[in-house]
Amino acid sequence: MPKAYGFTAHGGPEVEAFLDLAEPEPGPGQLLVAVRAAGVNPVDWKLRAGKRRPGQAPMTGPEVLGSEVAGTVERVGAGVEGFVPGDPVFGNPVTGGYAEFTLIPAGIAAHKPGPLSFADAAVLPVAAATAYDGLRQLDLPAGSTLLVTGAGGGVGVAATQIARHFGLRVVGTASTGKKEFVESLGAVHVPPGPRLAERIREAAPDHRVDAVFDLVGGADLAGLAELLTDRGKLITAAAKETVAELGGAPVARARTAAVLDEVALLAVAGVLRPHVTATYPLDRADEALRAVEGGHARGKVVIEVSV
Repeated sequence: MPKAYGFTAHGGPEVEAFLDLAEPEPGPGQLLVAVRAAGVNPVDWKLRAGKRRPGQAPMTGPEVLGSEVAGTVERVGAGVEGFVPGDPVFGNPVTGGYAEFTLIPAGIAAHKPGPLSFADAAVLPVAAATAYDGLRQLDLPAGSTLLVTGAGGGVGVAATQIARHFGLRVVGTASTGKKEFVESLGAVHVPPGPRLAERIREAAPDHRVDAVFDLVGGADLAGLAELLTDRGKLITAAAKETVAELGGAPVARARTAAVLDEVALLAVAGVLRPHVTATYPLDRADEALRAVEGGHARGKVVIEVSV
């Protein structure tokens, strides 16, 4: 039976397990995909811990981890157009990504460009697409200054690169150990700590911040909101429940194949470097998730799957 890695109850790492599951059958509008690579994201361990997505059904049995994959189409469900078996694709699975096989809705799957590796394609649907959606939501004119909190993580790395491509000036917060990395992306680095908002203002070009793309949340966010003259230019992927109190909004995710096509083109063009910094085989999926759950991973972590 196909192998997968997931969890059997809500809790900590102790509820994770390798699962032997029947190969999923594609329903109408779905693709059965043989997974070649799966991205590892903080949302994975948060779902295991019990933080369900809005509208997500309660857990009723073992669930496979993983929110983004790349692989090849094995079979297509009824009504699917534009995809045939053998097509390299990437997208957000509905049956988990840490697996040999998964299902992706055809409407939010994209064809993988030939020059793009499966590992690089696998890390685009969550981090890069979130970054792209957020920047389109902010709709800043070239020359504006954007603050990206958590600039050394998956979404932050993508947001910084895409923002620079859009002609924005970027200030990025990240640990001191990520200073050189963040600066290599074209951002001004500011480490977290006391007087954060004040130090960001001092470091920002013209001592002005026009927008905040928050990926950290926490107690500092209220102070960072004070940097803005227009609170509508505060968006977050980390403090969705509380950002409205500060006058901002959550990142509005488009979740479309068109966005995946856009970020893939940016990656092929070299504008967006996915920065896959660590890869693990499926039988070491637990180690891959620990690397991300510990909060110290730089760039993106990928599980590579052989079928």
